[in-house]
Amino acid sequence: MPFRLIEAEDYVRINPSEFGKPLEDVALAQLRARYEGKSFRDLGFVVAVLGAKVAREGVILFGDGATYHRAVFDLLTYVPLDGEVVYGIVESAREVGVMVRIGPVLGFINKIHLMEEPNILFDASTKSFIGERSKRKVGVGDMVRARITGVSYVAQKEGLDLAVRITMTMRGPGLGKLEWLKEKKGKKP
Repeated sequence: MPFRLIEAEDYVRINPSEFGKPLEDVALAQLRARYEGKSFRDLGFVVAVLGAKVAREGVILFGDGATYHRAVFDLLTYVPLDGEVVYGIVESAREVGVMVRIGPVLGFINKIHLMEEPNILFDASTKSFIGERSKRKVGVGDMVRARITGVSYVAQKEGLDLAVRITMTMRGPGLGKLEWLKEKKGKKP
């Protein structure tokens, strides 16, 4: 998975009530709340803010008792790439397809992309899909290997935050439920 370590820069606002506390701790808490768990078009999905160096001198704005300090910090990000082959665990299954956890994010696989079968049936009682001919089954908790077929960033309804949307397929050579891939490998001479 393409994880990246990125050096970033931003400003933090230090409230007068926090003036006695260590500057780096206060700034790091703010930066983590601002960045961790969020998606950005240029950065990808921010997994963690790892450390911050904060300028000792701050600026006071008229009418605001807080100080504003320049902070340089490291971000650990995950950037899903179109065409990348990933491993994941099926987290949920609905009639339309499955959600697969790939590292810190979820990807969607439409039921027609789960296996090389013309008819794939959904079993709501076991939250799994079954191939009509092969009787192969994939459902919640299964480990799979899939290829990312699309990555997009969309605005969430609540505000300006972006959500990453990932679509994937398990159709193709070397893709599928890991159990199936082991069976296939065992059949070769």
